[in-house]
Amino acid sequence: MFFWVAHPADMRHKAEVMAGNEHNPGGGQTFGNNPFAALNLPGLAQVPDGKSGERRGSSPPGKSRGRVDILRQRAGRGGKTVTVVTGFIGIGLPEKERLAQKLRIACGTGGTVKDGRIEIQGDKREDVARIMVEAGFRPVFAGG
Repeated sequence: MFFWVAHPADMRHKAEVMAGNEHNPGGGQTFGNNPFAALNLPGLAQVPDGKSGERRGSSPPGKSRGRVDILRQRAGRGGKTVTVVTGFIGIGLPEKERLAQKLRIACGTGGTVKDGRIEIQGDKREDVARIMVEAGFRPVFAGG
C-alpha cells in the first residue's frame, strides 16, 4: 500500500486556494483596485473616457472609387508590352492625366491617356495596382 504525504508548502498553497486568496495571498480587497493609480504623473497625456481604444491621427478608411481593370496588351504595338488601365467611372480627363503622371513617375516609364484609358509602357501591373489602391480604386487584373 502507498501513502502520499504532502509537503508543507503544498498545504499552504492549498489552504490559500480554498480561502479564495490564490492570486492575492496577503488578503484584502482585489476587485476594483486600479494598478495604474500611481501613474498619474504630470506630463502624461490623459485619454478621455471611452476613447482609449481609438487610434489617434488615423482617418476612417475611404470609400472605394470603383473598380478599374488592369490589362497587359501586346497586339498592334509592334511586339511591345503595354499596361492599360480602363473602366474609370466618374473621373474626368484632368484627373486621369494627374493619375497617369503619378503612374509614370512610380513606374519609371512613359505613358499616356488615350481614349479615356491610361497606358503605361511595359508590364508594370503590380506597380500600377499599388498606385491605384493608394488613389482609392479597386484594381482587378483582367486578361492575360
